[in-house]
Amino acid sequence: MPISQSEVLYTAVATAENGRDGRVATDDGKLDVVVNPPKEMGGSGAGTNPEQLFAAGYSACFQGALAVVARQEGADVSGSTVTAKVGIGKNDEGFGIIVEISASIPNASAEAAKDLLEKAHQVCPYSKATRGNITVTLV
Repeated sequence: MPISQSEVLYTAVATAENGRDGRVATDDGKLDVVVNPPKEMGGSGAGTNPEQLFAAGYSACFQGALAVVARQEGADVSGSTVTAKVGIGKNDEGFGIIVEISASIPNASAEAAKDLLEKAHQVCPYSKATRGNITVTLV
């Protein structure tokens, strides 16, 4: 369910110059990066790209959701990592993205880790935002 403007706790602000071949910076100066298309898409690959930035944000958000679920379940996710792979490619409407989320949870069995991932996917704000819009696979 969407939140209303009055429920917003924090708003991130970033501005891009020259799209995929330029610069992106946040209003507070904490992020200021050169962006370039990857070599696989005909670019220089010299800077980062929107897919890497999305993967970074999604993996961090998902890790947070995993910690919330673990607390609720009484599970130990210390030492865990979450990896997001964001792929971009052509589709009928131009371009689209897909995401693969994986996690290493050393203190959980494979079955328990899978259950935690599925539950985190239900509460992660990035997962909620992308649900029904792009393919997200949990591995």
